Amino acid sequence: MRTKQELGAAIRRDRRAALVVNAHSRRGRQLHEQARARLTAAGFHLLGDHPVEQPGHLERALAAAVDLGPDLLVAGGGDGTLSTAARLLAHRDMALGLLPLGTTNNFARTVGVPLELDRAVDVLADGTVIDVDLGLAGDMRFTNHVGVGLSADIMLRTPPRLKRVIGRLAYPLTALALLARHRPLRVTVRAGDARHEFVTHQVYVANGGFHAGRPIAADADADDRLLVAYPVGGADRRGLVRATARNAATGHRRSVGDEPFLAVGELWLETDRPARVEVDGELCGRTPIRIGLDANALRVMAPAGSPDR
Repeated sequence: MRTKQELGAAIRRDRRAALVVNAHSRRGRQLHEQARARLTAAGFHLLGDHPVEQPGHLERALAAAVDLGPDLLVAGGGDGTLSTAARLLAHRDMALGLLPLGTTNNFARTVGVPLELDRAVDVLADGTVIDVDLGLAGDMRFTNHVGVGLSADIMLRTPPRLKRVIGRLAYPLTALALLARHRPLRVTVRAGDARHEFVTHQVYVANGGFHAGRPIAADADADDRLLVAYPVGGADRRGLVRATARNAATGHRRSVGDEPFLAVGELWLETDRPARVEVDGELCGRTPIRIGLDANALRVMAPAGSPDR
C-alpha cells in the first residue's frame, strides 16, 4: 500500500482513472457524457468507462473497473452507488473519486465534494487523498447510515420514477403515505455497559455527517471513529413529522453530545419485533443487528486542505 501522499501524487501526475456512472440514477443518464468529457478535458486517461443502465449490474461494473488497476476509481451516482463502490474499495491501494449525481448526495456532502459536476471534477484533478471510516452493519460496510423502522419501508416502497421526477421530495411524500398504518417500535440500544430504550417509528445510526441532504449535527463526520445513534420522535405519528422537520432545520446547530444522540464506537440494536434494516438505502435483513466501525477503511479524493485524522 502506498501512503496517501504517494497515491495522491500519482493521481495528480499520471491521471490514471476508471469511470463508472449509474446511468439509472436521477441525473446519471443525462450527465454521463458530460462527466466523461470533463474528465478527459482535465487530463485524465480513462482506462475504462462504464455507464450502468441496470442497477443489478452496478457491482459487476465496479469490479471490472477495479481490475483495470487505476489509481482513481471515479463513481458517479447517488449514495447507494457510492456506498457500493466504497465497500469494494475498502483497504485497497486505490482512491474513490465522487461525482454526486443522486438525490440527496449525503456522502459527498460529508466529504466536502461540491455537488456541481465541474467543481467535483476539479476536486478529482487537484484534491487530496484522505482516509474516512466506514460503518459495519453486521458484515456489510456503509458510508452514511443504518435506518430501522419507517425508513426501511420507504426504501421498499418509494417509486423510482417519482425519485427521478421530484428528487428527494419523493421520500417524505412516500413516508406520509405509509405513516398512517405504521406501528412504533420499542428499541433497545446497548453500548458497552449502557442500555438505552425508547419507543419510536424510526431510529438511525449514522457514520457520516448528513441525512436527507441536511446536516445531522455540526460536528458529525465520517472520520471521527464514532457512530451516532438517534431516534426520530416518539410513538406519536405527528411527533415523527415534527421531529423530522426540526432535525432538518436545526441539524447545523446541534452537537453529537446533545440529546437524543448517542455517540459510540459500537452498539447492538434490538427491537420488540423483527424490523427491516436499510443500509444506505439498501434493504439488509432485520433486527437484531450489531453496528460497528471499520476505521480509516476508505481512501477518498477530497478538496485540498480537507481535515484528515
